[in-house]
Amino acid sequence: MDADSSEWTALWPYGLLLIVLAAWAIHLFLAPSSWPEWVGAALLQVFIVAQMYGFPLTHYFLTTIVPIDIPAVRSSGHVWATLLDYGTFAMVLEMMLGSVLVFAGMLLIVKGWAEVYFHGDRLITEGVYGVVRHPQYAGIFLVVCGTLIHWPTIPTLLLTPLIVWLYERLAKREEADLIGRYGIQYKQYQELVPMFVPGG
Repeated sequence: MDADSSEWTALWPYGLLLIVLAAWAIHLFLAPSSWPEWVGAALLQVFIVAQMYGFPLTHYFLTTIVPIDIPAVRSSGHVWATLLDYGTFAMVLEMMLGSVLVFAGMLLIVKGWAEVYFHGDRLITEGVYGVVRHPQYAGIFLVVCGTLIHWPTIPTLLLTPLIVWLYERLAKREEADLIGRYGIQYKQYQELVPMFVPGG
């Protein structure tokens, strides 16, 4: 095994630990209860595994099928800066921007969960739910987008449209249920508060 390979394989246990922690967080903070929610949670888990272990596939594709010379080192995982040959500063900038989006997304997910968990079975229209109707799903979109900025892989690029499509469908299904439960009150809320993007 060469030095490049051992650098990667030495990090795999940490990747596995992060996958387990992410699985726990997904099931705690998204609390899937219906079949579509479980499918969404599973798809997010696949995204995380693809993000953690998808770089070897991406590296192979970019260096073999598309003849681009990319060294098999950890910093090459910052694919945008590597492909554009912008250097270390661009890698750091890419990582910072992606991390800000991931952190903001995780914060939205947790705040949305806390609002639902602590307010029980009533229509919540304040807090993060006063900014967007589906803060947890908006948070998922931010996490996915941040990941695509700082550590994209071919599998995550392919999974992203599927994740967005699935959670948009799930949000619409939930809204139909909420209209059935709260009627005009929820319709008025829909008119005032955007679905995923503030001011949208």
